[in-house]
Amino acid sequence: MEPVIIVGAGPAGLALSLALARHEVPTVVLDQSTGPDEERWARTVVLREDTAALAARLAGTGFTRGGTRLTGVRSLRRRQEVAAHTFDEALPAPLHLPQHALTRALREALDREPLARLVPGTRLEEIEQDGNGVTARTSTSGGSASTGAPGPSGGAGTATWHGSHLVGCDGPRSTVRKLLDIRFPGRTAVERHAVAAVRCTLPFAGEEILHRNPPWRGSGTEVTARPLPGDRWRIDWLLPPGGELVTPEALVARVRATLAGWTDGTTPPYELLDTGVHTVHHRLARRWRAGRVLLAGDAAHLLGALGTPAVDEGLRDAGNLAWKLALVRHGHAGQPLLDSYQEERRAVVASRLRAADQSLPILRGASPLRPLLPGSARGHEALYSDGHLGRGPLGAPPAHLHSPLTPAPAHPGAGAEVGVGDLVTDVPVTAEDGSTVRLRDRLGRTALLVLLVAPGTGVWDRRHWMTAGVMPRLAEAVAALPQPAELLVTETYPGAAAHTVLLVRPDGHLALALSGVDESRLRAAARTVCGADTGAREEAARPAR
Repeated sequence: MEPVIIVGAGPAGLALSLALARHEVPTVVLDQSTGPDEERWARTVVLREDTAALAARLAGTGFTRGGTRLTGVRSLRRRQEVAAHTFDEALPAPLHLPQHALTRALREALDREPLARLVPGTRLEEIEQDGNGVTARTSTSGGSASTGAPGPSGGAGTATWHGSHLVGCDGPRSTVRKLLDIRFPGRTAVERHAVAAVRCTLPFAGEEILHRNPPWRGSGTEVTARPLPGDRWRIDWLLPPGGELVTPEALVARVRATLAGWTDGTTPPYELLDTGVHTVHHRLARRWRAGRVLLAGDAAHLLGALGTPAVDEGLRDAGNLAWKLALVRHGHAGQPLLDSYQEERRAVVASRLRAADQSLPILRGASPLRPLLPGSARGHEALYSDGHLGRGPLGAPPAHLHSPLTPAPAHPGAGAEVGVGDLVTDVPVTAEDGSTVRLRDRLGRTALLVLLVAPGTGVWDRRHWMTAGVMPRLAEAVAALPQPAELLVTETYPGAAAHTVLLVRPDGHLALALSGVDESRLRAAARTVCGADTGAREEAARPAR
């Protein structure tokens, strides 16, 4: 079986390779670098509940030890506390960790994966494609490659790779995007931040700190701090427009003034671990697909102002694309299914960019509407914190209610109470073999999940409820679906009554909620979810007889 060629070994490329392996699709990852990321404590990522769960499925749960689960977000203005938010079941805690810890865990998982091959020191030079596949020509700069997928042809210093598809995960300066001549419009240097990682004891107990207009001199207009393991903190200072030069002396002065301002007025003992300047760009590729070549991660989008997720969105690209590529590769769907990847993911990122562009002038004081906004102080605090909290248009998990892969409901509003289009709630489920796991643990293994809400199944032995009630009929309907599917059972699901049947996509989005077993609508919905035909939406919309 020809591999999928992935260009780039950042978080998105590594995650996509591992996700495809879970679907039994081989990959070759072409990495221009010759080794793992250097250890940089000032370069970190924040993973939300869904992306942290995806990374844990792919890399194993051990990688979370390199990060910190935030306990809350505290907003300060001058010397006053404006708001304090605690992460809990209703507002799940994100994971903050150095990016090198994430990529290291993904690389280690890739080394153990027989269906994946990582080729370091490889630079992409040309791409050719036809109706049968993609050819990539590369030059090499040395390094060793792990075993796995088929190797290249070519002479010394060059190589030619053949695959069914190619995905460019090669970052903001993507060679893949340039070879495809895809425009990457947007804004440069939307925000600039001076960044420092320090080891120090601060009085915030795992909280993220958003501090606007701190009262001490030398800190600027905005400071953000996030905890890391071992009393480490990443601190960001918003720089004024105009490209201010950040000298080492100026940065140390910012560190000392900020640490003193957050303690008792005297700079506490600290160790400076790492520094840098982080520039936020907002860009969105015009197209994410050109035939058998696709874009993902920073090659497709750049964002990050006001706490909007960046690496998060790259991981979501990987989760969305992997199952669609797998269905196409295994013959369960046609190439047009890949169009939905761009339709769904590009729409989500475009919405975040619009929200940030609308919020920035208000928060930075450049909007004439600012003094006219009702309840402006409270509204400004919400705009400022929503991206960091993972809610609202800046940070809420993506939903695909209006996707071409979401079956039309039988009547307006149907499924709203259980969140059709949203990410599923991670409830305990029982598999057909009798094992009990979390629902998210079953994602990315088969094409679809069919979940029956059946109170009492946790009390009765499986051999009794498998042959009782609607289970025999539902099991037969699931077995007859045109795509692979797994049947699961749960005691309860938020908003769902007993005997509700839920259809879940492999990336965790809820596609359909049925009241009882309806074989024809379930079959039609499965076809719609997998892009099998255009008429399935109409069939799924017919009321049950």
